[in-house]
Amino acid sequence: MKIVAGLGNPGPKYETTRHNAGFLAIDRLVDDWKATGPSDAFEGEVWQTSVGGEKVLLVKPQTFMNVSGECLGPLLKFYKCKPEDLIVIHDDLDLGPLVLRLKVGGGTGGHNGLKSIDQHLGGNQNYMRVRIGVGHPRSFMPERNVADYVLQNFNDDELRRLDPLLDDVTQAVEMMVRGEATQAQNRFNRN
Repeated sequence: MKIVAGLGNPGPKYETTRHNAGFLAIDRLVDDWKATGPSDAFEGEVWQTSVGGEKVLLVKPQTFMNVSGECLGPLLKFYKCKPEDLIVIHDDLDLGPLVLRLKVGGGTGGHNGLKSIDQHLGGNQNYMRVRIGVGHPRSFMPERNVADYVLQNFNDDELRRLDPLLDDVTQAVEMMVRGEATQAQNRFNRN
């Protein structure tokens, strides 16, 4: 079994904010993979599907971004999954807007959602990550507050560019679920 979690904040106020890139990706996966649900479990919305015979849970933690681990830690424990069975989709300030990068393990890059997950997985960081770049406000407005920036809605141009990126996310996650993380990195981590 694989657990694919998209990070974000619940509620319509945050629906299309940069910080909700992970939730938007889960919405696309639910549609593309015709997942059933959601059910409420472990403070999250959970859909079920399968990919290549592998059972997959698609999860949107409803705990708010900074405490995402409060949902995912107990969920992994309940299903007896290892951190290696987890794929986390999240926004990333250190990547240019709408740049896609995949990695396995590594640090949090200051991302509070990832810090919370690491904490609830006992410090194990060996899960897969799908990073969706949102850019950093310092690159164009040094005085801009990071929290305000990530909680702003994607602009119209970004939303147009996000649509094909979410198609790539779907393909990348499918490859990761099938055990092809290295091949997915080689394919999608290009300039």
